[in-house]
Amino acid sequence: MTAPLDGKVAVLTGSTRNLGLATAHRLAELGADVVINYHSADRAAEAAEAEKAIATHGRRVLAVQADVTQAEGAAALFDRAVEAFGRVDILVNNAGLVVKKPIAETTEEDFDRAFAVNAKAPFLTVREAARRIEDGGRIVNVITSIVAFTIPYYGVYAGSKGAVEHLTKAVAKELGARGITANCVAPGPLNTSFYYPVETDESIAGAKSRSVGNRLGEIHDVVPLIAFLCLPEQEWITAQTIRVNGGMA
Repeated sequence: MTAPLDGKVAVLTGSTRNLGLATAHRLAELGADVVINYHSADRAAEAAEAEKAIATHGRRVLAVQADVTQAEGAAALFDRAVEAFGRVDILVNNAGLVVKKPIAETTEEDFDRAFAVNAKAPFLTVREAARRIEDGGRIVNVITSIVAFTIPYYGVYAGSKGAVEHLTKAVAKELGARGITANCVAPGPLNTSFYYPVETDESIAGAKSRSVGNRLGEIHDVVPLIAFLCLPEQEWITAQTIRVNGGMA
C-alpha cells in the first residue's frame, strides 16, 4: 500500500531531539522525505545521528544547519530542501526557547531572544512556506498550552507563542484557497530535556497536578496529532489551535 505521505517533503525546525525528532521519524514512517533543521554547529553530530536514524525508514533525509531567526537562514533552509528534493509540502515549526522569569526581572535581552526563536523564526519560515509550499500543503506550528491560561513567570514565553497562534490563523485564511492548511498544536509540559532546566521539584509537581493523569505529557502523546494534521485528507481542519495537555486547559 502507498504510504499517505509518499512523494511529500517535510521541513521541520528544532528537529534533532525530543518532540521534533520524534515527529520527523513519524513523518518518514508515513512516507515523507524529511529535512531536519538545527541552529548551531555544536549540534552537527547530533543532527548526523538523527539523519541516519530517520533514514532507516527508507526515505530520503537531509540535515540542514540554518539560523531561522534570520531571513537568510529561513530562505536557505527552503532552498536546500528544494534543491535536494524538488519541493516542500509540509512545514513543522518546533524550535523553541523557554524564558521563565518574573516580568520585573525579565531583561530586554530575554525578551528579544524569546521572540526571535519563538515568534520571529516561525514568521520567517511561514513566510517562506507561503511563497513556496506546494498546493495542498500543511503548516503546523508547535506552541504551548500556556496561551490558554495564565500562570506566573511565563509571560514572555507565552506571549511569544501567542503571537504565533494569531500568525497561524491569518496565514490559514490567506492560503486556504490553495488547499493549504495551517494549525497550531499546543502541548502542555512534556517529559523532555526541553522542559526541566527552568523548573523546580515544586513546579513540576504543580504541573502534574493540573492534568487528569497527574503526570507530565510524553512525546508519544503529541506526535500523532502533529502527524494527523499533516495528512492529505485533513483539508477541513485549519486556523485551529489544538491543545494536548491531559485536561490542564
